[in-house]
Amino acid sequence: MRVIPLSYSLRNLWARRLTTALTAGGMALVVFVFAAVLMLDQGLRETLVDTGQPDNAVVIRKGSETEVQSSIERNQAALIESLPQIARGAGGAPLVSKETVVLITLAKRDADKPANVIIRGVGAAGLALRPQLRVVEGRMFRAGSNEIVVGSSIAARFQGMGLGDPVRFGAREWRVVGVFDAGRSGFDSEIWGDADQLLQTFRRNAYSSVVFRLADVARFAEARRALEDDPRLALEAKLERTFYADQSAMLSNFISILGLTLSVIFSVGAVIGAAITMYAAVASRTAEIGTLRALGFRRSSVLVAFLVESLLLALLGGLAGLAAASLMQMITISTMNWQSFSELAFSFRLTPAIVAKTLSFALGMGLVGGFMPAARAARMDIVRALRES
Repeated sequence: MRVIPLSYSLRNLWARRLTTALTAGGMALVVFVFAAVLMLDQGLRETLVDTGQPDNAVVIRKGSETEVQSSIERNQAALIESLPQIARGAGGAPLVSKETVVLITLAKRDADKPANVIIRGVGAAGLALRPQLRVVEGRMFRAGSNEIVVGSSIAARFQGMGLGDPVRFGAREWRVVGVFDAGRSGFDSEIWGDADQLLQTFRRNAYSSVVFRLADVARFAEARRALEDDPRLALEAKLERTFYADQSAMLSNFISILGLTLSVIFSVGAVIGAAITMYAAVASRTAEIGTLRALGFRRSSVLVAFLVESLLLALLGGLAGLAAASLMQMITISTMNWQSFSELAFSFRLTPAIVAKTLSFALGMGLVGGFMPAARAARMDIVRALRES
């Protein structure tokens, strides 16, 4: 079978530069929305999953979905500390952090509209359990004091969260002594202080969660069974990464469903635009198609040539839309995490898998939009085509 060269399709696209640009531009907008949704979802998932360490475990009250809802009594926390699966630090002390998590309301910098923010009280081992966290301004808070440190996202987005600023909550005044960077994880959207001081401030007798480092991740199932089978505890344990991945589920599903629904709706318009463009190309090249058939090119060759032209048009739009979407990685957005009802900042993330999905989506639009016009060109009668010329 004689194959019509690729240069034929490229020349035709160039000859119709304005139409090509407009059609590819429409596809690029749809691809931009599609890629942005995937990048947004990826950014959310990575932000929360990266919050956890692979060898850390989180213990909360059974039935609680978040740390804010959980309550662990002091005697229960002491029992958790005695688990043999827990790693030991310097001096043989268990790497355990008994933590309290509370929601407070702060005013944003760009508007006086308040938002919920997580304040986390951590134990002595809290920092050792989160090696991704580093202080970038000031210093870490002192245990037993009214000092706090704030995540980089909190410092940038909320009023009165600068180094040295006094902050009042829980009927007590606190002072910001440091700003930390947690590697673009969920901790960047938190405020940290001493756990026992926060318990006193909010008049609580129980911790929200207990976090510990496993001596061997393979023994996590043993630790979980020991906790969940003990009738005195009524607690459940999860690996820290699994715990934070679960926190992203509700918001991630909402973003995916809404975004992909919009992409499908917009893609219908893009496919119709591509089909109109290709039908116009077939109508204006009737004589050309007849000549190709008279020169011995088979119907299948004509079909493939016009499909290739439509796919090239879609690829052009796909690359343009993907290039525009990649710029979104420079933007950080904040929204409410519906699981914890707190503010969460995260960025768009572009991955090779998203690139592959986006280009496949674009080529799929080109294939659907171009098939019927290509089939019409392939079915065209030679004699009639030449007469119409």
